[in-house]
Amino acid sequence: MTSLSKVRVVAMSAALCIGTLTLSGCVSAQDASPTPAAGAGADIFDPAVADATPIPGVETFAVESSAHTTDPVDYPQDPPVGGPHDPSWQKCRVYDAPVRRENAVHSLEHGAVWITYQPDLPESDREVLAKLAEGQRFLLISPYPGLEDPVVASAWGEQLRLDDVNDPLLRAFIDRYAGNGPEPGANCDSGVETTVSE
Repeated sequence: MTSLSKVRVVAMSAALCIGTLTLSGCVSAQDASPTPAAGAGADIFDPAVADATPIPGVETFAVESSAHTTDPVDYPQDPPVGGPHDPSWQKCRVYDAPVRRENAVHSLEHGAVWITYQPDLPESDREVLAKLAEGQRFLLISPYPGLEDPVVASAWGEQLRLDDVNDPLLRAFIDRYAGNGPEPGANCDSGVETTVSE
């Protein structure tokens, strides 16, 4: 074997060893990360993980269409969780009057969580909801005439009905779904701000 051949063999062996060490180092680093204990109540939600820990009470719905329309839409859920919607989205903020469902659904597509509440909800409860919106770019809050539950949180294809604005599940829903709509990168900081009369 020539000296040049020996150098090539040594170089290839070294490269193979470095690759093996790097790969095993990666495996060790992954294995070292903490894993939530089963039954510990840890939420391992990741939108890419199909078996993520569910939030109790959240209903999931298939959304068949995301087409734009300027016509009124008859949604299968009330409040809606997705479907055909107006080309203009509703700006995410707190409203004292109802907003058009078709505009709010477009905001859901952008990743908004739409919190609707019964119009006669006590002022103190409305203040709690307004406080939740502080610093939230993807939160839309409005009264919703005819709402059966005191508070309903909706995201694209997901909904949580609650009796109490202080229920910790509301915060969990916001944390999980705000900013996670089917149009990544879309904004909710602008949009229409019109309301509808009851």
